[in-house]
Amino acid sequence: AAWLGINIFLFTYYFLFFDQDERYFYTRAILGSALAWARASAKCLNFNSMLILLPVCRNLLSFLRGTCSCCRRTLRKQLDHNLTFHKLVAYTLALLTAVHTIAHLFNLERYNHSQQATDGSLPAVLSKMHLQGSNMWLNPIHSNRTTVEYVAFTTIPGLTGVIITLALILMVTSSTEFIRRNYFEVFWYTHHLFLIYFAGLVIHGIAGLVRGQTEESMEEVHPHRCAQYLTKKDEDCSHDCCKDPEFGSIPAESWKWVLAPLLLYTFERILRVWRARQKVVVTKVVMHPARVLELQMQKKGFRMEVGQYIFVNCPAISLLEWHPFTLTSAPEEDYFSIHIRAAGDWTERLIDTFQQQNAEMPRIEVDGPFGTASEDVFQYEVAMLVGAGIGVTPFASILKSIWYKFQQADQTLKTKKIYFYWLCRDTGAFAWFNDLLASLEQKMAESGKADFLTYRLFLTGWNTSIANNVALHFDTTTDTVTGLRHKTIFGRPMWNSEFAAVAAAHPRSVVGVFLCGPGSLAKSLQKSCHQHSSLDPRKVKFYFNKENF
Repeated sequence: AAWLGINIFLFTYYFLFFDQDERYFYTRAILGSALAWARASAKCLNFNSMLILLPVCRNLLSFLRGTCSCCRRTLRKQLDHNLTFHKLVAYTLALLTAVHTIAHLFNLERYNHSQQATDGSLPAVLSKMHLQGSNMWLNPIHSNRTTVEYVAFTTIPGLTGVIITLALILMVTSSTEFIRRNYFEVFWYTHHLFLIYFAGLVIHGIAGLVRGQTEESMEEVHPHRCAQYLTKKDEDCSHDCCKDPEFGSIPAESWKWVLAPLLLYTFERILRVWRARQKVVVTKVVMHPARVLELQMQKKGFRMEVGQYIFVNCPAISLLEWHPFTLTSAPEEDYFSIHIRAAGDWTERLIDTFQQQNAEMPRIEVDGPFGTASEDVFQYEVAMLVGAGIGVTPFASILKSIWYKFQQADQTLKTKKIYFYWLCRDTGAFAWFNDLLASLEQKMAESGKADFLTYRLFLTGWNTSIANNVALHFDTTTDTVTGLRHKTIFGRPMWNSEFAAVAAAHPRSVVGVFLCGPGSLAKSLQKSCHQHSSLDPRKVKFYFNKENF
């Protein structure tokens, strides 16, 4: 809301400013209100270009999460929307670029029309002033043969404007869900056009094609007093307004807006490159069902919290591609691990590389860890953890950490109850963390806290053979699908019933709802959080948190 308000204020203020500023009286005589549209959108473009890099400074966000640990929950939750804000700013840049470009196309057409005019009007007279001296011109088009296309592709503002617009179009279109999911490499490489975008933005206004009357000239021949004499000036004129006005360029300001974010982002990248160069040792490789690869690694100085994620690069596959993966290990362990599901060209090749027999272990580079919403899970008395498929990974880290806390009899654990929901399409996926869940069941039973964790496993895809097998062994103490004490549920959760049960069991608690899964599931959970949260601050409240990479 604050960002939107600032954009509206900037656009309105500078629209009125350029529409009333006396320095641009003569410029408006040629261009009309299109000047105000172009300049106001330019100011908003500078403001949003200043913001676009901040949400992807992951080290900065992780640092802020750490320093905000004592702050209000709502303040910390804003950091979890960094990618949403990044996309929102990007779409705003695209909209403002369209407004700015269209306004300048009108400006160029009016410049061209005024240059060709011979009716003795004020725009025509102003457009011929370049004939009287090098500093006298106001209209950048000095020839009747000059076209709009010529100005767009031969001047610094025109050429950089075309390049900036093309770079922005490519970045925005390649960021769509379809491209990112199916052609990640296209998204990854195209997104680095931001370097060209910022380079073009900084030099875009250097040439200063849009000009206004200089302060010195205004003191001698103020436009309100002297504009009328420009169109009916005698050769032997001796009036104070007989002197022609002089014009100067509007100074380039884009660099002032983006300098600090660019320096901050450069420092961020240097830090990440340095950290990524630290040696990583792969200590164990496990191939799980459903083409899921587990890598256990060690790295000097590596420290993590539950639910965090890292970026992984394999130079043998691609020197430039870095992919995010949630850590599945616990902070108490002497290694860190990730689970990689085959979901594209890069992951397929990585899994194939590690599966090769008698092959040399490929080198892995790691950048991170970085903070996520799941870090806050132990800040809630009651937590609901929802994972879909491989989205269980951050909760594996949390559940492992809980296991270690029970082992060490940790008395500082604030969380009193955890509800864990895992949705899978096939039975093989449950094998990833069966051992972990079985160990948790046993350990909590031994420590007298068997009711600490309630978990529900949902199988959303099955066939008749699986259903028949379950029916035959329905009376067994353990589940035929997972081997655990809790029976697997066929179908999807009824979230209204689940939330109502949690609200009834914890009527005066603050419940944290954590999801790692698709957007459709996020909408359902967010809706349920709003429906089942009480308006009374003394009663149950549900706070929704979603993983974002």
